[in-house]
Formats: sequence, structure tokens, C-alpha cells
Amino acid sequence: MANKADIVDKVHGVLGSTKADAERAVETVIDTIVKSLKSGEEVSIAGLGIFATKARPAREGRNPRTGETIRIPATRTAKFRPAKALKDAVK
Repeated sequence: MANKADIVDKVHGVLGSTKADAERAVETVIDTIVKSLKSGEEVSIAGLGIFATKARPAREGRNPRTGETIRIPATRTAKFRPAKALKDAVK
């Protein structure tokens, strides 16, 4: 499993600059995606996919412990649709 530190190491290897510069580059990409999603915009990265938000309406659910009906509020959630190139690479 790759994590953020692994990505920073890969970027550092490609750029050849300092590890701090690589970490700032990765942070900038992540921050830009998060800010765009917060403002309701989609982020499309060619070859990777589309990050978007989806509105989930309010609904009723059940407390599994008591069986009591509860109200689940409406919310927005992040969604990712992979690009065809990513789907093909994973096959």
C-alpha cells in the first residue's frame, strides 16, 4: 500500500530537488483538490479521473442497537470516477 510519504519519495526522485520541495508539491496538489471540492467544483486529472462531490439527501435509518428510527441529515460526500486509462492499467 502506498501512502503520502511514498508519493513524496517518488516525486523527490523525479524532481531531484529537496525532499521539502517534493512534500510541498504533493501538499499543493492535495490542497487544490480539497479546496475545489469544498467550493463545489469538479477536478479532472487526465489519465487519472474526476474528483467530484455528491449530495446525499436526508433519510431515515435505524439505530442497530435499539431499533429506534433516527433521522440522518443531508450531507455532501467526495466521489471519484476513474479515467479509462486508469481502469485499463489496473486490469
